[in-house]
Amino acid sequence: MTRPYAPGYRIPPDLLLKAYASGVFPMAESANDPEVFWVRPETRGIIPLNAFHIPKSLRKTIRQHRFDVRFDTDFAGVIDGCAEHCAERETTWINAPIREAYIRLFELGHCHSVEAWHDGRLVGGLYGVSLGRVFFGESMFSRETDSSKVCLVHLVGRLNERGFALLDTQFTTEHLKRFGAIDVPRAKYERLLEDGLQGNAQFAP
Repeated sequence: MTRPYAPGYRIPPDLLLKAYASGVFPMAESANDPEVFWVRPETRGIIPLNAFHIPKSLRKTIRQHRFDVRFDTDFAGVIDGCAEHCAERETTWINAPIREAYIRLFELGHCHSVEAWHDGRLVGGLYGVSLGRVFFGESMFSRETDSSKVCLVHLVGRLNERGFALLDTQFTTEHLKRFGAIDVPRAKYERLLEDGLQGNAQFAP
């Protein structure tokens, strides 16, 4: 279910957090469209934190320590990487109001990035929203093979270490299913969300 949101083409941080707490998230038709609409899927994608799967080929990449993985050092760079055009993604739903809203959430401590660096360059990453014991994954990008996948592994590691209960991926893809992502009905997701919002897990040190 979606509904438009237009006034001022801006998303206040408190409204954005309330939306996540009720199982809703924003998207845009394209980067050039200033409007934002709210999405509440009938089926929600999640990665069960106790059933995360690392493909064998990726384990080899991780052992090679090819990437320097960092947290929250270049959030704007990550969101810009997720918005850039590439062969796999010709269009993006990250428009100016969404970019502004998530950078503001980052400044308030509710948004975080996981980054893959190589030879001093940001080559992959992901970002999402942290609320209670829930992490809402938003988007990821990769400029070098496996860079975003390595970030996902480090994200799940941190979520498990810090006592998170739910990793929301919004939707599932064949890519995410390789890591254990599953679809759950809205009613079940909202029960998981309600439980995950109880208590507070700290993503940052």
